[in-house]
Amino acid sequence: MKEGEATGDDDVRVKILYCGICHTDLHRTKNQWGDANYPMVPGHEIAGVVAEVGGKVQNFKIGDRVGVGCMVGSCLSCVECDSNLENYCANRILTYNNTYYDGTNTYGGYSDHIVVKEHFVVRIPDNLPLDVAAPLLCAGITVYSPMKFFGLDKPGLHLGVVGLGGHGHICVKFAKAFGAKVTVISSSPDKKKDAIDRFGADAFIYSEDANLMQAATNTMDGIIDVASKAHSLQPYIGMLKTHGKLIALGSPSSPNSLPVVNSLIGGRKTVAGSTIGGLKETQEVIDFAAKHNIAADIELIPMDYVNTAIERMEKVDIRYRFVIDVGKTLSLMNLPIGEVYIVPPNKKETPTTQKDSCCCQYL
Repeated sequence: MKEGEATGDDDVRVKILYCGICHTDLHRTKNQWGDANYPMVPGHEIAGVVAEVGGKVQNFKIGDRVGVGCMVGSCLSCVECDSNLENYCANRILTYNNTYYDGTNTYGGYSDHIVVKEHFVVRIPDNLPLDVAAPLLCAGITVYSPMKFFGLDKPGLHLGVVGLGGHGHICVKFAKAFGAKVTVISSSPDKKKDAIDRFGADAFIYSEDANLMQAATNTMDGIIDVASKAHSLQPYIGMLKTHGKLIALGSPSSPNSLPVVNSLIGGRKTVAGSTIGGLKETQEVIDFAAKHNIAADIELIPMDYVNTAIERMEKVDIRYRFVIDVGKTLSLMNLPIGEVYIVPPNKKETPTTQKDSCCCQYL
C-alpha cells in the first residue's frame, strides 16, 4: 500500500482482518539488515476481504476472501515475470519498506486496509480460516516453492527440516502431505514432542548431540534449512545421500557459513537458496493447504501487543506464529480509518497520532 492510495482501475482494496508477524518484520523494524526506511508499517502475511474493486478488475468482487503476500508489484514484462516468477523480477516491489511504481513508500499489513493491483492478490478458499491462512502467504510459499522446484515433493523421500519455528512447522506439514519421511533437526530439545506428536514428524534430532547427528549420516534426500539465526551449513552436508540437496531459506542478520567444496563433490550434492514464490505458485500453495487441511499454528494477538510479540519472537518465545487480529482490534478501539499510531525508531515516547492511510502500531 502506498500513502494516500486511491483505488485505480486494476486495483483491489482489501479490508485487512489478520496479519501474520514474520521474522522479516523483526529484522526490518530493528534495521538488522541495514535497509530500514522509516516510518515503516510492516506486515506481508495479509488476509482479509475485498472492500472495493477498480473498474477493470475481473477476478475479484466485494466480499471475496483474499490474501496479499510479500509483493505488491513487479515489471510484469521480463523473462521472470513471464515465467510466473515475479519474486525474482529485478524490479519487484515488496509489500512494505520499498518504493512503489510512482515513487511513494509501500506500507504493509499492520493496518486496516491495503490497495493492491489485482495481479498481486490471491483467493483464499472458504474452508481455510483467514487467521491461520495468513502465515501461508510468506512462511508457506517460502518452504513450498523450493520443495516443488528441487523435486523434494515426491512420496517416499526422506527430508530433514532444520529449525522448528514459524516456517519449519509448516514445512513439516507440507512434507508429510507430500508423503515424505520427515526428520526435524533443532537446537531446542523441548520441541521434540511438538515435532512428532503435533506435526507428525517421524524423527527428531537435537543438533547439539554429536552422536545423533553422526547417526544420520547419508540418510536424507533433501534438507530444508529455515533456521533464522546464523549457523554453519557444513554439519548437514554429511546427512545427505548422493545427489542430496540442502536448501537454505533463512536470512539471518549475519551470514551463514557455507560448506567446503570437497564435502559436496564426493556425493554430487547441492546447496541452494530460494525466496518466496510467484503469484501463480502462491495461489497454488493456498489451494494445496485448503485441500490437505494444512494451517499455521498461531497465537492470535491484538494490535497493541505487537511490540511485545516482536520481542518474544526474538527470544524464540512463540509456538509457532503470531497473527494480529486486526479486525477485532479496530472494532474494539473504534478508531477511524486514516489514523496511524507511530512509535518513532529507537524511542520510547507515547505514540502520537498521524493522519495517513492505515491504522497500526509498530516499532
